[in-house]
Amino acid sequence: MRTVRLLRGPLSLSVLVALAACAPTTPPARAPEQTQAKAPPACVPARAGDPVVGNWLSVTSEKGLAGSLRTLYTLNANGTMNYVEQVKRPRAPSQGLYEAGCWTHESQTVVLRTLQSNGVPVDLNDPIYINRYRVSQATATELRMLGPNGAVRLRRMSPGYRLPF
Repeated sequence: MRTVRLLRGPLSLSVLVALAACAPTTPPARAPEQTQAKAPPACVPARAGDPVVGNWLSVTSEKGLAGSLRTLYTLNANGTMNYVEQVKRPRAPSQGLYEAGCWTHESQTVVLRTLQSNGVPVDLNDPIYINRYRVSQATATELRMLGPNGAVRLRRMSPGYRLPF
């Protein structure tokens, strides 16, 4: 019994130390500049009469893909853009991607900058959301560009055209 009384003090102290080590700590306060999200860039209107303004549709068959890949680029005169990509397969529901953002046309290059993908804001520092296309031909009915995945041939669609799902 005397041994238990002698060990009670050091035992109590070690239990208190163990409990103190498990106690939650408060994280340091963040600086105000770390908590503010980077504001998305403002879209710049296209120059008057820019031939690439409009709805442009591309329908391709990709190797290894049963069905077709439809891509609709909507390049608005106010500098905003929508990019809709849809995989259409036989006997299966369509799958799609919807991106929105800004576009610019500088000399022979069209730059698409995605700000939202499927309605969710994107990481503005991620280079995957900036796509550059070199324009090789732009007529009233056809647009040909060279993009990151090769040649893209598009035909002009009516202003209200949307991909059917």
